[in-house]
Amino acid sequence: MTIGVALSLQDRVDSTVQLAREAHEAGLRSAWFGQTFSYDSPTLAAIVGREVPGLHVGTAAIPVFGRHPLLVSSQAQTAQAATGGRYHLGLALGTKQLTEAAFGIPHERPIGRLREFLTALRQLLETGSSDFHGELLTATTPLPARVPGAEPPVPLLVAAMGPQALRVSGELADGILPLLAGPRALAEHIVPAVTAAAEAAGRPAPRIVAFVPGVVTADAETVRETATEALSFYEQFPSYQRVIGLSGATRAVDLAVIGDEETVAAEVRRYREAGATEVVFTSTDLGGEADRRRTWNLLGELANT
Repeated sequence: MTIGVALSLQDRVDSTVQLAREAHEAGLRSAWFGQTFSYDSPTLAAIVGREVPGLHVGTAAIPVFGRHPLLVSSQAQTAQAATGGRYHLGLALGTKQLTEAAFGIPHERPIGRLREFLTALRQLLETGSSDFHGELLTATTPLPARVPGAEPPVPLLVAAMGPQALRVSGELADGILPLLAGPRALAEHIVPAVTAAAEAAGRPAPRIVAFVPGVVTADAETVRETATEALSFYEQFPSYQRVIGLSGATRAVDLAVIGDEETVAAEVRRYREAGATEVVFTSTDLGGEADRRRTWNLLGELANT
């Protein structure tokens, strides 16, 4: 199992590079960046991967609404070439609330759009060309779309947790990026569904990159209070409400891994036993700098044992 961390998008680029350097020195294998409305995640990942040799970098995740496969392919291939093959691209369905408020476009037929987006994007990433004409998207290449040095093909992952998204991801992607999906949800619902879809499509076993909020701390009660507020954002979305429930929890904070080294290490093992091939810790700064460093040091040790 490989272990990584998600880095905040609130720092200056130079500060983010330094944090990534620290993560790599602690023994962590990967650094991941979300995609909101501030930094362009593939660009930031390319800079960090270029500056920190050996560290894998990833985007988790770019919504398919408001983007086009040709443009995302260019971004991803450029990041792959800049990092010497250490970039991982994550896509997401996004949410109706954010899509319609931000882009002014209807969040309609998300699964159909995901299927078409993945189909066209995989053509582009694997061959450098596309001639895709779907119901919702068209992606053709009158000029070459391959980026020199973008090898091997960029791994394609999806932030999928619902049954339909898992089926499409198993058929067309290399893996998934579940967030706030505890070991129970992974083992009983998510891993079996995406694995079965991959097998039926004749594809290799999918990567299961579990994103887990967590902090190693001596003051679990205070950090949990902070995490309750920070993670409540996700509770407004039906997809997260569903997976939180499938995990046997009622609130997002119930899935945060907060405690001493022994407690956190045991939870990482539970995710591995549930089928996670990789674990990425998020929100590691909720307890302050000292706890973040303590968390990263433990995760680095676990990544190298």
